[in-house]
Amino acid sequence: MKPEPEEGGRQAGTVRPPAADRDACPICGAARFQSLFSATDRLFRTTARRFEVVACCGCGLMRLHPRPTREELERYYPAAYWYTPGGSLAGRLEQTYRRIVLRDHAAFVLRALDAAGGRGPVLDVGCGSGLLLRALKRRGVPVTGLDFSPTAAAIAWRANGVPCACGNPAGPPFRDGAFRVVTMFHVLEHVEDPAGYLTSAGRLLASGGRLVVQVPDAASWLFLLLRERWSGLDVPRHLIDFRASDLEALLGSRGFEVVRRKHFSLRDNPAAFATSLAPWLDPALRPVRGAAESHGTQLLKSALYFCLVVAALPFSALEAACGAGATIMLEARKK
Repeated sequence: MKPEPEEGGRQAGTVRPPAADRDACPICGAARFQSLFSATDRLFRTTARRFEVVACCGCGLMRLHPRPTREELERYYPAAYWYTPGGSLAGRLEQTYRRIVLRDHAAFVLRALDAAGGRGPVLDVGCGSGLLLRALKRRGVPVTGLDFSPTAAAIAWRANGVPCACGNPAGPPFRDGAFRVVTMFHVLEHVEDPAGYLTSAGRLLASGGRLVVQVPDAASWLFLLLRERWSGLDVPRHLIDFRASDLEALLGSRGFEVVRRKHFSLRDNPAAFATSLAPWLDPALRPVRGAAESHGTQLLKSALYFCLVVAALPFSALEAACGAGATIMLEARKK
């Protein structure tokens, strides 16, 4: 892939004058923002272009500037972004590990489902390869996936045997009130209109239904330590960098009340530490980064990555215990 010309970021601390509507804060609408630092795609390396990470002068929300156009974003999501491990020994071990750590997410959703007073159905918005839905389906929960990527939807159907539609929650094919639980794991940071997604989720929920949302937490210790090297920024695919307080405020503005919070994710928090420090070891990134690897090299790198994840567990547990984990997972109900 041919790199795009690099654009230098402005000096940190610069306050921009009122911007065009597409640059206004997606939460409070303020047009002035302060530049924090510049960053590029250090994870997938789809571009050498540099983007600013800025903070809203009104509410403090962090976001990417300039925001990529939809055409640009298509180039920043490589074909292997919706990663499915291969059939090698390393791939089978990775798939087993992913299923184990996803039990944490599945348990959170099942508890929300119990609170909603039913056994389903569950809609997973941004379902990716459908691995979480597969885990829920095996527990007897009726499930449906939704993803804007035809590639992801096809993988969900083919690899994990779960029904999946292609689109976004604002459009068809789902009727109002069709779901007991709607989940959005690592979705809102990717979209231009997170408030619209939450409004659509509220429409799709049955009476007493629950919404489960997870995003990287820009108030985490890991971000404060690593700044532009934090994998939770995922420049340029993450358009917004939420703090837990930002997400709760947005949910409140869309008519939701947060009833449960979780600052630790076995799948995401230790991995955020490992990927931030050594993206070249991450099994999900290596196929896109282009290095040809033998089966032995794959196994060695995956083993080293796993060791780094395990080594990160004490730090990840401590920051989460202090309410500053690398991710924030919320359960909310309609007011």
